[in-house]
Amino acid sequence: MVGAGWDIVLADALSSPTLRVVGTGSAILGAVSGALGCFALLRRQSLVGDAVSHAALPGIALVFLLTGTKTSLGLLTGAALAGWLGMLFVQAIVRTTRLDDDTALGLVLAVFFGFGLMLLTFLQRKPKASQAGLDTYLFGQAATMLREDVVLLSCVGVVLIAIIALFWKEFILITFDREYASTVGYPVHRLEILLTVLLVGAITLGLRTVGVILMSAMIVAPAAAARQWTNRSHRMVGLAALFGAIAGASGAILSSLVPNLPTGPTIVLIATTWALASLLIGGRRGLVWQWLRRRVLQRKLAEEAVLIGLYDLALAHGDERRGHSEGAIRALSPHAVGVRGRLRRLKQEGMVEETSPGSWILSKKGRDEAKHLVEKSRETS
Repeated sequence: MVGAGWDIVLADALSSPTLRVVGTGSAILGAVSGALGCFALLRRQSLVGDAVSHAALPGIALVFLLTGTKTSLGLLTGAALAGWLGMLFVQAIVRTTRLDDDTALGLVLAVFFGFGLMLLTFLQRKPKASQAGLDTYLFGQAATMLREDVVLLSCVGVVLIAIIALFWKEFILITFDREYASTVGYPVHRLEILLTVLLVGAITLGLRTVGVILMSAMIVAPAAAARQWTNRSHRMVGLAALFGAIAGASGAILSSLVPNLPTGPTIVLIATTWALASLLIGGRRGLVWQWLRRRVLQRKLAEEAVLIGLYDLALAHGDERRGHSEGAIRALSPHAVGVRGRLRRLKQEGMVEETSPGSWILSKKGRDEAKHLVEKSRETS
Protein backbone atom coordinates (compact mmCIF):
# COMPACT_ATOMS: atom_id res chain seq x y z
CA MET A 1 0.00 0.00 0.00
CA VAL A 2 1.71 3.18 -1.22
CA GLY A 3 2.17 5.79 1.47
CA ALA A 4 0.94 3.52 4.23
CA GLY A 5 2.96 3.40 7.41
CA TRP A 6 4.53 0.20 8.69
CA ASP A 7 2.02 0.07 11.51
CA ILE A 8 -0.85 -0.05 9.02
CA VAL A 9 0.91 -2.62 6.86
CA LEU A 10 1.62 -4.78 9.92
CA ALA A 11 -1.98 -4.49 11.11
CA ASP A 12 -3.24 -5.54 7.68
CA ALA A 13 -0.86 -8.49 7.65
CA LEU A 14 -1.85 -9.65 11.13
CA SER A 15 -5.51 -9.54 10.17
CA SER A 16 -4.88 -12.12 7.45
CA PRO A 17 -6.29 -15.57 8.31
CA THR A 18 -3.50 -17.19 6.29
CA LEU A 19 -0.81 -15.42 8.33
CA ARG A 20 -2.48 -16.42 11.59
CA VAL A 21 -2.44 -20.07 10.49
CA VAL A 22 1.17 -19.96 9.29
CA GLY A 23 2.36 -17.94 12.27
CA THR A 24 0.67 -20.23 14.79
CA GLY A 25 2.00 -23.36 13.14
CA SER A 26 5.53 -21.94 12.88
CA ALA A 27 5.48 -20.86 16.53
CA ILE A 28 4.39 -24.33 17.66
CA LEU A 29 7.11 -25.92 15.55
CA GLY A 30 9.73 -23.56 16.97
CA ALA A 31 8.69 -24.25 20.56
CA VAL A 32 8.74 -28.04 20.18
CA SER A 33 12.00 -28.04 18.20
CA GLY A 34 13.69 -25.74 20.70
CA ALA A 35 12.65 -27.80 23.73
CA LEU A 36 13.80 -31.13 22.27
CA GLY A 37 16.90 -29.58 20.74
CA CYS A 38 18.19 -28.89 24.26
CA PHE A 39 18.62 -32.61 24.90
CA ALA A 40 20.42 -33.12 21.59
CA LEU A 41 22.73 -30.19 22.38
CA LEU A 42 23.46 -31.24 25.97
CA ARG A 43 24.15 -34.82 24.87
CA ARG A 44 26.51 -33.54 22.15
CA GLN A 45 24.30 -35.00 19.44
CA SER A 46 23.57 -31.87 17.43
CA LEU A 47 24.23 -33.76 14.20
CA VAL A 48 21.25 -36.01 14.95
CA GLY A 49 18.90 -33.30 13.68
CA ASP A 50 20.81 -33.05 10.42
CA ALA A 51 20.91 -36.82 9.94
CA VAL A 52 17.24 -37.45 10.76
CA SER A 53 15.95 -34.60 8.59
CA HIS A 54 17.99 -35.75 5.59
CA ALA A 55 17.11 -39.41 6.21
CA ALA A 56 13.41 -38.50 6.14
CA LEU A 57 13.49 -37.48 2.47
CA PRO A 58 13.39 -41.02 0.97
CA GLY A 59 10.53 -41.89 3.34
CA ILE A 60 8.44 -39.06 1.92
CA ALA A 61 9.21 -40.08 -1.65
CA LEU A 62 8.57 -43.79 -1.04
CA VAL A 63 5.19 -43.18 0.61
CA PHE A 64 4.04 -41.16 -2.39
CA LEU A 65 5.47 -43.68 -4.83
CA LEU A 66 3.80 -46.66 -3.15
CA THR A 67 0.49 -45.16 -2.07
CA GLY A 68 0.05 -41.99 -4.11
CA THR A 69 -1.05 -40.12 -0.98
CA LYS A 70 -0.65 -36.35 -0.86
CA THR A 71 -1.83 -35.78 2.71
CA SER A 72 0.55 -34.25 5.21
CA LEU A 73 -0.14 -37.01 7.73
CA GLY A 74 0.72 -39.77 5.26
CA LEU A 75 3.89 -38.12 3.97
CA LEU A 76 5.08 -37.17 7.43
CA THR A 77 4.48 -40.72 8.65
CA GLY A 78 6.82 -41.94 5.93
CA ALA A 79 9.33 -39.27 6.91
CA ALA A 80 9.19 -40.33 10.57
CA LEU A 81 9.69 -44.00 9.72
CA ALA A 82 12.63 -43.22 7.44
CA GLY A 83 14.19 -40.94 10.05
CA TRP A 84 13.83 -43.61 12.71
CA LEU A 85 15.30 -46.21 10.35
CA GLY A 86 18.24 -43.90 9.77
CA MET A 87 18.87 -43.66 13.53
CA LEU A 88 18.75 -47.47 13.79
CA PHE A 89 21.42 -47.64 11.10
CA VAL A 90 23.54 -45.14 13.03
CA GLN A 91 23.30 -47.22 16.20
CA ALA A 92 24.10 -50.41 14.29
CA ILE A 93 27.18 -48.84 12.68
CA VAL A 94 28.48 -47.56 16.02
CA ARG A 95 27.80 -50.88 17.74
CA THR A 96 29.32 -53.19 15.10
CA THR A 97 32.22 -51.10 13.76
CA ARG A 98 34.99 -48.90 15.11
CA LEU A 99 33.42 -45.74 13.72
CA ASP A 100 32.30 -43.01 16.12
CA ASP A 101 28.87 -41.35 16.29
CA ASP A 102 29.72 -38.37 14.08
CA THR A 103 31.11 -40.55 11.30
CA ALA A 104 28.08 -42.85 11.41
CA LEU A 105 25.71 -39.87 11.33
CA GLY A 106 27.56 -38.43 8.35
CA LEU A 107 27.37 -41.72 6.45
CA VAL A 108 23.65 -42.17 7.08
CA LEU A 109 22.97 -38.54 6.19
CA ALA A 110 24.77 -38.82 2.85
CA VAL A 111 23.36 -42.20 1.83
CA PHE A 112 19.73 -41.52 2.77
CA PHE A 113 19.74 -38.01 1.32
CA GLY A 114 21.29 -39.23 -1.92
CA PHE A 115 18.69 -42.00 -2.15
CA GLY A 116 15.94 -39.47 -1.50
CA LEU A 117 17.16 -37.13 -4.24
CA MET A 118 17.31 -40.07 -6.64
CA LEU A 119 13.68 -40.94 -5.85
CA LEU A 120 12.59 -37.31 -6.27
CA THR A 121 14.30 -37.18 -9.66
CA PHE A 122 12.49 -40.35 -10.67
CA LEU A 123 9.13 -39.03 -9.44
CA GLN A 124 9.49 -35.77 -11.33
CA ARG A 125 8.98 -37.72 -14.55
CA LYS A 126 5.59 -38.93 -13.40
CA PRO A 127 2.61 -36.76 -14.32
CA LYS A 128 1.12 -36.70 -10.81
CA ALA A 129 4.35 -35.87 -9.02
CA SER A 130 4.16 -32.16 -9.79
CA GLN A 131 0.90 -31.95 -7.87
CA ALA A 132 2.15 -33.79 -4.81
CA GLY A 133 4.25 -30.93 -3.47
CA LEU A 134 7.15 -33.23 -2.62
CA ASP A 135 9.68 -30.54 -3.49
CA THR A 136 8.31 -28.40 -0.65
CA TYR A 137 9.80 -30.86 1.84
CA LEU A 138 13.28 -30.15 0.49
CA PHE A 139 13.39 -26.42 1.24
CA GLY A 140 10.10 -26.00 3.12
CA GLN A 141 7.03 -23.99 2.20
CA ALA A 142 5.34 -22.76 5.33
CA ALA A 143 3.09 -20.42 3.34
CA THR A 144 1.09 -23.44 2.11
CA MET A 145 0.30 -24.55 5.66
CA LEU A 146 -3.40 -25.28 6.20
CA ARG A 147 -5.55 -25.25 9.30
CA GLU A 148 -5.48 -29.04 9.49
CA ASP A 149 -1.68 -28.90 9.40
CA VAL A 150 -1.71 -26.61 12.43
CA VAL A 151 -4.08 -28.98 14.23
CA LEU A 152 -1.71 -31.84 13.49
CA LEU A 153 1.27 -29.79 14.70
CA SER A 154 -0.58 -28.84 17.87
CA CYS A 155 -1.67 -32.37 18.73
CA VAL A 156 1.70 -33.97 18.11
CA GLY A 157 3.50 -31.08 19.80
CA VAL A 158 1.39 -31.38 22.94
CA VAL A 159 2.10 -35.12 23.07
CA LEU A 160 5.86 -34.58 22.68
CA ILE A 161 6.00 -31.89 25.37
CA ALA A 162 3.81 -33.99 27.70
CA ILE A 163 6.21 -36.93 27.37
CA ILE A 164 9.16 -34.64 28.16
CA ALA A 165 7.38 -33.44 31.30
CA LEU A 166 6.44 -36.99 32.32
CA PHE A 167 9.99 -38.35 31.98
CA TRP A 168 11.79 -35.13 32.88
CA LYS A 169 13.85 -36.55 35.74
CA GLU A 170 14.88 -39.62 33.76
CA PHE A 171 15.81 -37.63 30.64
CA ILE A 172 17.92 -35.18 32.64
CA LEU A 173 19.69 -38.01 34.45
CA ILE A 174 20.68 -39.92 31.29
CA THR A 175 21.71 -36.63 29.68
CA PHE A 176 24.18 -35.63 32.39
CA ASP A 177 25.20 -38.94 33.98
CA ARG A 178 24.35 -41.98 31.90
CA GLU A 179 26.58 -44.32 33.93
CA TYR A 180 24.98 -43.38 37.25
CA ALA A 181 21.50 -43.79 35.78
CA SER A 182 22.43 -47.29 34.64
CA THR A 183 23.93 -48.10 38.05
CA VAL A 184 20.78 -47.16 39.97
CA GLY A 185 18.61 -49.28 37.70
CA TYR A 186 17.10 -46.91 35.14
CA PRO A 187 16.39 -48.49 31.71
CA VAL A 188 18.92 -46.22 30.02
CA HIS A 189 18.73 -47.82 26.59
CA ARG A 190 14.94 -47.60 26.46
CA LEU A 191 14.96 -44.01 27.67
CA GLU A 192 17.49 -43.08 24.98
CA ILE A 193 15.31 -44.73 22.36
CA LEU A 194 12.29 -42.78 23.62
CA LEU A 195 14.23 -39.52 23.54
CA THR A 196 15.35 -40.27 19.99
CA VAL A 197 11.75 -41.01 18.99
CA LEU A 198 10.69 -37.61 20.36
CA LEU A 199 13.49 -35.90 18.47
CA VAL A 200 12.53 -37.69 15.26
CA GLY A 201 8.94 -36.58 15.81
CA ALA A 202 9.93 -32.93 16.25
CA ILE A 203 12.12 -32.98 13.15
CA THR A 204 9.39 -34.64 11.10
CA LEU A 205 6.93 -31.93 12.10
CA GLY A 206 9.21 -29.23 10.75
CA LEU A 207 9.90 -30.68 7.33
CA ARG A 208 6.86 -29.04 5.74
CA THR A 209 7.72 -25.67 7.26
CA VAL A 210 11.51 -25.23 6.92
CA GLY A 211 12.46 -28.27 4.84
CA VAL A 212 14.94 -31.12 5.06
CA ILE A 213 18.02 -28.96 4.54
CA LEU A 214 17.27 -26.29 7.17
CA MET A 215 15.47 -28.33 9.84
CA SER A 216 18.66 -29.12 11.76
CA ALA A 217 19.09 -25.39 12.44
CA MET A 218 15.67 -25.26 14.13
CA ILE A 219 16.83 -28.03 16.46
CA VAL A 220 20.20 -26.51 17.32
CA ALA A 221 19.79 -22.70 17.12
CA PRO A 222 17.14 -22.07 19.85
CA ALA A 223 18.88 -24.53 22.20
CA ALA A 224 22.29 -22.95 21.57
CA ALA A 225 20.82 -19.50 22.25
CA ALA A 226 19.16 -20.62 25.49
CA ARG A 227 22.37 -22.26 26.68
CA GLN A 228 24.07 -18.86 26.79
CA TRP A 229 21.51 -17.41 29.21
CA THR A 230 21.28 -20.03 31.95
CA ASN A 231 22.96 -23.03 33.55
CA ARG A 232 19.68 -24.57 34.77
CA SER A 233 18.27 -27.30 32.55
CA HIS A 234 14.58 -26.50 33.07
CA ARG A 235 15.16 -22.82 32.34
CA MET A 236 17.18 -23.73 29.27
CA VAL A 237 14.35 -25.85 27.86
CA GLY A 238 11.82 -23.11 28.58
CA LEU A 239 13.97 -20.41 27.00
CA ALA A 240 14.71 -22.58 23.95
CA ALA A 241 10.99 -23.17 23.44
CA LEU A 242 10.34 -19.42 23.79
CA PHE A 243 13.14 -18.47 21.37
CA GLY A 244 11.95 -21.06 18.85
CA ALA A 245 8.35 -19.85 19.07
CA ILE A 246 9.39 -16.21 18.62
CA ALA A 247 11.57 -17.12 15.63
CA GLY A 248 8.71 -19.05 14.05
CA ALA A 249 6.10 -16.34 14.53
CA SER A 250 8.36 -13.42 13.60
CA GLY A 251 9.65 -15.25 10.53
CA ALA A 252 6.10 -15.81 9.33
CA ILE A 253 5.21 -12.14 9.90
CA LEU A 254 8.36 -10.82 8.22
CA SER A 255 7.94 -13.02 5.16
CA SER A 256 4.37 -11.77 4.77
CA LEU A 257 5.51 -8.15 4.85
CA VAL A 258 8.40 -8.52 2.37
CA PRO A 259 7.48 -9.75 -1.13
CA ASN A 260 9.13 -12.97 -2.33
CA LEU A 261 10.73 -13.64 1.06
CA PRO A 262 10.43 -17.39 1.84
CA THR A 263 9.05 -18.21 5.28
CA GLY A 264 11.15 -21.25 6.20
CA PRO A 265 14.59 -19.74 5.53
CA THR A 266 13.48 -16.52 7.23
CA ILE A 267 12.53 -18.44 10.38
CA VAL A 268 15.87 -20.23 10.39
CA LEU A 269 17.76 -16.99 9.77
CA ILE A 270 16.04 -15.28 12.72
CA ALA A 271 16.72 -18.26 15.01
CA THR A 272 20.37 -18.38 13.93
CA THR A 273 20.80 -14.63 14.32
CA TRP A 274 19.43 -14.80 17.86
CA ALA A 275 21.79 -17.71 18.61
CA LEU A 276 24.77 -15.68 17.39
CA ALA A 277 23.62 -12.66 19.39
CA SER A 278 23.27 -14.83 22.48
CA LEU A 279 26.81 -16.11 21.99
CA LEU A 280 27.92 -12.51 22.28
CA ILE A 281 25.62 -11.04 24.94
CA GLY A 282 24.17 -14.07 26.77
CA GLY A 283 24.02 -13.28 30.48
CA ARG A 284 25.76 -16.44 31.66
CA ARG A 285 28.20 -17.39 28.92
CA GLY A 286 28.17 -14.49 26.45
CA LEU A 287 31.57 -13.62 24.98
CA VAL A 288 31.10 -9.90 25.67
CA TRP A 289 30.33 -10.45 29.35
CA GLN A 290 33.21 -12.94 29.69
CA TRP A 291 35.54 -10.32 28.22
CA LEU A 292 34.20 -7.65 30.58
CA ARG A 293 34.56 -9.97 33.59
CA ARG A 294 38.16 -10.69 32.60
CA ARG A 295 38.83 -6.98 32.24
CA VAL A 296 37.38 -6.26 35.69
CA LEU A 297 39.43 -9.07 37.21
CA GLN A 298 42.62 -7.90 35.50
CA ARG A 299 41.98 -4.37 36.73
CA LYS A 300 41.41 -5.60 40.27
CA LEU A 301 44.59 -7.70 40.24
CA ALA A 302 46.59 -4.79 38.84
CA GLU A 303 45.32 -2.42 41.55
CA GLU A 304 46.08 -4.99 44.24
CA ALA A 305 49.62 -5.29 42.83
CA VAL A 306 50.06 -1.51 43.17
CA LEU A 307 48.85 -1.60 46.78
CA ILE A 308 51.21 -4.44 47.64
CA GLY A 309 54.08 -2.64 45.86
CA LEU A 310 53.55 0.53 47.93
CA TYR A 311 53.26 -1.59 51.08
CA ASP A 312 56.56 -3.33 50.36
CA LEU A 313 58.27 0.00 49.68
CA ALA A 314 57.00 1.41 52.97
CA LEU A 315 58.29 -1.63 54.86
CA ALA A 316 61.66 -1.47 53.08
CA HIS A 317 62.21 2.18 54.03
CA GLY A 318 60.60 1.91 57.47
CA ASP A 319 58.60 5.09 56.90
CA GLU A 320 54.90 4.92 56.00
CA ARG A 321 54.76 8.67 55.24
CA ARG A 322 57.60 8.65 52.75
CA GLY A 323 56.37 9.15 49.20
CA HIS A 324 57.36 6.87 46.35
CA SER A 325 57.57 7.68 42.69
CA GLU A 326 55.57 6.00 39.95
CA GLY A 327 58.82 4.53 38.58
CA ALA A 328 59.53 2.74 41.87
CA ILE A 329 56.00 1.42 42.03
CA ARG A 330 56.19 0.33 38.39
CA ALA A 331 59.39 -1.61 39.08
CA LEU A 332 57.64 -3.71 41.73
CA SER A 333 54.39 -4.20 39.83
CA PRO A 334 53.94 -7.26 37.58
CA HIS A 335 51.57 -5.08 35.52
CA ALA A 336 54.02 -2.36 34.53
CA VAL A 337 51.74 -0.64 32.03
CA GLY A 338 49.07 1.76 33.29
CA VAL A 339 50.36 2.31 36.83
CA ARG A 340 49.45 5.98 36.72
CA GLY A 341 45.82 5.22 35.88
CA ARG A 342 45.59 2.65 38.64
CA LEU A 343 46.99 5.11 41.15
CA ARG A 344 44.35 7.64 40.12
CA ARG A 345 41.57 5.06 40.61
CA LEU A 346 43.00 3.98 43.97
CA LYS A 347 43.09 7.63 45.02
CA GLN A 348 39.40 7.97 44.17
CA GLU A 349 38.72 4.92 46.35
CA GLY A 350 40.68 6.43 49.26
CA MET A 351 43.43 3.79 49.13
CA VAL A 352 46.40 6.05 48.29
CA GLU A 353 47.38 9.71 48.72
CA GLU A 354 49.52 11.93 46.50
CA THR A 355 51.83 13.85 48.86
CA SER A 356 53.39 15.79 46.00
CA PRO A 357 53.21 15.60 42.21
CA GLY A 358 54.29 12.06 41.25
CA SER A 359 54.85 10.96 44.89
CA TRP A 360 52.49 8.41 46.46
CA ILE A 361 51.81 6.81 49.84
CA LEU A 362 49.21 4.45 51.23
CA SER A 363 46.31 5.83 53.23
CA LYS A 364 45.24 4.04 56.40
CA LYS A 365 42.52 2.27 54.44
CA GLY A 366 45.08 1.31 51.80
CA ARG A 367 47.56 -0.03 54.39
CA ASP A 368 44.90 -2.20 55.95
CA GLU A 369 43.86 -3.55 52.56
CA ALA A 370 47.47 -4.17 51.46
CA LYS A 371 48.27 -5.93 54.73
CA HIS A 372 45.20 -8.13 54.28
CA LEU A 373 46.25 -9.01 50.72
CA VAL A 374 49.80 -9.90 51.82
CA GLU A 375 48.53 -12.14 54.64
CA LYS A 376 46.04 -13.78 52.31
CA SER A 377 48.80 -14.43 49.77
CA ARG A 378 50.98 -16.06 52.44
CA GLU A 379 48.13 -18.31 53.56
CA THR A 380 47.47 -19.58 50.04
CA SER A 381 51.16 -20.02 49.11
